Amino acid sequence: MTTRYRVEYALKTHRRDQLIGKFVLEPTEWIKGLLAVPFVLYSQPQGVFEGQGIHSSPQTRDEAHRRYSEILRDVEIMIDDHITNQNNADNPFPSKLKLLVPSIGPFFTRLPLEAAFKFQDRKRYISSRRFVSPSFNDVRLILNSAQIMAVTTYGTLQLATFDGDVTLYDDGQSLEPTSPVIPRLLDLLRKNVKIGIVTAAGYTTADRYYARLHGLLDAMANSADLTPTQKQSLVVMGGEANYLFEFCSASPDLLSPVPIARWLTPEMAGWDERDIDQLLDVAEAALRDCIKSLNLPAAVMRKDRAVGIIPLNPDIRIPRESLEETVLVVQKILELSSAGRSRRVPFCAFNGGRDVFVDIGDKSWGVTVCQRWFSNSGGAGEGGSGDDGVTIRGENTLHVGDQFLSAGANDFRARSVGTTAWIASPAETVDLLDELAELMGKKMS
Repeated sequence: MTTRYRVEYALKTHRRDQLIGKFVLEPTEWIKGLLAVPFVLYSQPQGVFEGQGIHSSPQTRDEAHRRYSEILRDVEIMIDDHITNQNNADNPFPSKLKLLVPSIGPFFTRLPLEAAFKFQDRKRYISSRRFVSPSFNDVRLILNSAQIMAVTTYGTLQLATFDGDVTLYDDGQSLEPTSPVIPRLLDLLRKNVKIGIVTAAGYTTADRYYARLHGLLDAMANSADLTPTQKQSLVVMGGEANYLFEFCSASPDLLSPVPIARWLTPEMAGWDERDIDQLLDVAEAALRDCIKSLNLPAAVMRKDRAVGIIPLNPDIRIPRESLEETVLVVQKILELSSAGRSRRVPFCAFNGGRDVFVDIGDKSWGVTVCQRWFSNSGGAGEGGSGDDGVTIRGENTLHVGDQFLSAGANDFRARSVGTTAWIASPAETVDLLDELAELMGKKMS
């Protein structure tokens, strides 16, 4: 779960070391720092002492807007240079952006930051503020807008993947028929965009996923304007990357489990079951130690591909700080263990808001499976629903989620296989999909 509080809590120094899409905390804070300079120059002293009222000077607002735009255009140019650098294997020197922000990673697309800022400024009136500087959330939403502008302007969006809790529905809830997200997802399907719901929920049977997603699945089954091919363009990947289900109108749960042999990637097929068991054994021991040392009102739950702790009583809320501590402790113990150091089996330790789990694999693998399933190669070529000749790449993929922090989050690894957007609530997902639909409509027209 990620709330506004948790997003701001992410700014603590112990978590400031990863990326969102290709921009997370350190780069986002860097951009925020750049925007702080014009804010200080055009902030409250000028508005107050001019005697014209704090927000009454359009000249000051326009000047702040111009300066913010210039800064983001400069960052945009540095990203373009970084992309050129990363695509030149013969260049041994880091880009200027890499020197300024060492944690920066590769980009799948360029980012039109200036245009994205102007769009968000019309919505959030960032340039009009005199006492509240451009915030982390302002920059986060600017980056989101820039990314969806990029996937619709410089290429074609072929696959959209979504986290479940806090992204499609409120934490611990379900996707009900009245959810405003549903018509937006149906619109993506009508536009022939594939959809993958990549969730940490590790259920082995279709009925459990139907219970969480019944509003969407029923709407798809009852839709008269979705073609059979479009209805087959939705899959559910559970347990990060461990259980695949495809839409099936003939099933009572509208989902059908896909045999693992049909979708497992060659790399995943090489994961040894003994290594998996060893890693989960280490994680379980670490979780039990955290329950004891932190006096957590929780019990251990072991699954075939995951292990975690859940509250003893559904009404109990384990303190956020205790969950974060548990994640960091378990992650570090796993990294230092022989099972973790070997890197033979990837894992993801994350804070689910009410619980903590360690899953085999992570969402980068889950999104990769979706890409292969809907592509001509991999799963689709072996019985999936991919279109002939279509290969879905990172620049054609958008993953939307709420957890892009440096630790205790499970969406941030998706950044290595596709573009990403960081949202903080289902309402933000609706806004993002509306913005996406508008841009896709303009491109088609």
